Amino acid sequence: MLLLPNISLNIPTMQEITLITPTFLFSAISLLMLAYTNRFLSYAQLVRTLKDKYLENPDALTAAQITNLRKRLTLTRNMQWLGVGSLLLCVVTMFAIYIGFQAIAAWIFGAALVFLICSLGISVREIQISIRALDIYLSDMEKMEQDKSIKSTLTDLFTHSSKKEDSTEKHLIP
Repeated sequence: MLLLPNISLNIPTMQEITLITPTFLFSAISLLMLAYTNRFLSYAQLVRTLKDKYLENPDALTAAQITNLRKRLTLTRNMQWLGVGSLLLCVVTMFAIYIGFQAIAAWIFGAALVFLICSLGISVREIQISIRALDIYLSDMEKMEQDKSIKSTLTDLFTHSSKKEDSTEKHLIP
């Protein structure tokens, strides 16, 4: 039989939340909400521009961009809701502390943290979608540049070879 030494771990636990504890999240959540709102407004403007472009000249790329933006708008809306929920729960936590319900305040504050974590997780997912959309857009542009480069090289080759043919023909003519 294996005997383990009696080791006491001093792991701190959250015994009591003070009124100041939830206020630490206020500035972070406020900045996140500002960033989310700016992102939402820029997407809304881009959707309007793409819709007008699509109505003038319907093409698959513009339709795909609009679909992608719709998904990103939904994610941004969910990020905003969770951020607002987190802020609201911080205020409710402060109220619960004020009226003396420490245990309930701890649970509510935990829920506020979970909401904030979920909001940040959705933000990471939205950033991944944005990066993938930009990669597709830029790869299309790179393909166009490669096509131009190939076309230019072929033009140079044909121009250079036709000049050689002209010079050899001049030498062959008596």
